[in-house]
Amino acid sequence: MSRPSHDVLSSKAPGGKTFLGHPLPLFNLFSIELWERFSFYGMQAILAFYMYYSVTDGGLGLDQDMAVGLVGAYGGGVYLSTILGAWLADRLLGSERVLFYSAMLIMLGHIALALLPGAIGLTVGLILVAIGSGGLKANATSIVGTLYSQQDERRDAGFSIFYMGVNAGGFIGPLITGWLQTTAGFHWGFGAAAIGMALGLVQYGLTRKSLPEQAHLVPNPLPRQQLGRAISIAAVALVVIVIAVLLGWIRADNLKWVVVGVVVIAAIAYFTVILANKRVSSEERSRVFAFIPLFIASAAFWSLYQQQFTFLPRYADTRLDRNLFGWEFPAAWVQSINPIFIIVFAGVFAVLWTKLGSRQPSTPIKFSLALVIMGLAFLCFIPLSGFSAVPLLALVGILFLFTMAELLISPVGLSLATKLAPQAFHTQMVALFFLSISLGTTLSGVLAGFYKADNELPYFTAIGGAAIVLGLALAAATKPIRKLMAGVH
Repeated sequence: MSRPSHDVLSSKAPGGKTFLGHPLPLFNLFSIELWERFSFYGMQAILAFYMYYSVTDGGLGLDQDMAVGLVGAYGGGVYLSTILGAWLADRLLGSERVLFYSAMLIMLGHIALALLPGAIGLTVGLILVAIGSGGLKANATSIVGTLYSQQDERRDAGFSIFYMGVNAGGFIGPLITGWLQTTAGFHWGFGAAAIGMALGLVQYGLTRKSLPEQAHLVPNPLPRQQLGRAISIAAVALVVIVIAVLLGWIRADNLKWVVVGVVVIAAIAYFTVILANKRVSSEERSRVFAFIPLFIASAAFWSLYQQQFTFLPRYADTRLDRNLFGWEFPAAWVQSINPIFIIVFAGVFAVLWTKLGSRQPSTPIKFSLALVIMGLAFLCFIPLSGFSAVPLLALVGILFLFTMAELLISPVGLSLATKLAPQAFHTQMVALFFLSISLGTTLSGVLAGFYKADNELPYFTAIGGAAIVLGLALAAATKPIRKLMAGVH
């Protein structure tokens, strides 16, 4: 089936009902992502604690460095699985059906974490959630991209609104699961995440028919005669993974490095396949080349930002003064600070980009600013090194910088991926952006292993300084990158 052009789709968008001046399906999409993020961030807020708390406290009793490494590897696996979700959407099922089936996997994963004991529940649950979240994230983002033409100035604003809805779930999730973890136990917290995803499935089932026709199409259908070959490759890959685990090549203590290697290989392979494809025009190929330095910058950014789930839980658990009027609030609640800022400021950024229109900073400049601000945020930890108990307001201020940086790169990066995507690789280009997040997320677990509470200065200085230098280098390279972007702002 032929794929309708962006211009045809966008010509329909302004007519009929709208949501904050945007196509109405945008509301449906950020609603399903709201519940998915409720379950995902709610679970992730207590995941590190579940791994390294002692068995008597309801945890698994793992070494802390191993635990944060596993959290990073798991997060990297989530974004790595966007490849599978994107491929299924582009070649077999279409984005809308992959999104629906992925949401079901996420719900089953949280149920496994809630009901199955120990390492078995952890393994089964995280695998299901990782695969499901990867499939949902790539395809929800891709469908948002179908609501706008490449020249529609509302595009970045639309992704910012989408991001605001996503973070409403990210705010509520840790509050509920963190409270349940401290009052009833970890498995009650995981159960709440499962209920949240079930609500998301019901909501999506009631609204999925309103999505645009393009969301249901398969843009690059896999020929029937190649289906058997694809299934064989998948089966062989699964067997190789099982053998590697049984032989001890993949272990809990080296999983983060395995994921880093897989992501790097996958990214190189993906860029090669897209650039070599005969269906990609010369202009599209130029835009893919422009995406390479932005991919690297994105990975560097997320290696710092995603330490909210690796370094920061340990910091909040051991270094933060969590006393509020004589009551010590759960350490997991720190994860809700960033979403509050995003909910407030995503709309501000959306209005700003809409007002500026063609005068807004180019995407490379937005990326470079995000890196510099992220570096400054880590440098702000340095004055707190002398505190025996870090004031909550100081951490709130640092997480405010996290938010400003995130809003310059995350919704903008998602929008960029859909703008630079070749016609034949629309969803898979989004998966490439998520691969950069996968690499950065995994590295966040690697980096967090170097943090030492009794020697913080070298850690914050090295990481913060490196991010600032990389951000300035990207800003200096803006002109050649924009030339390769071939008219995309």
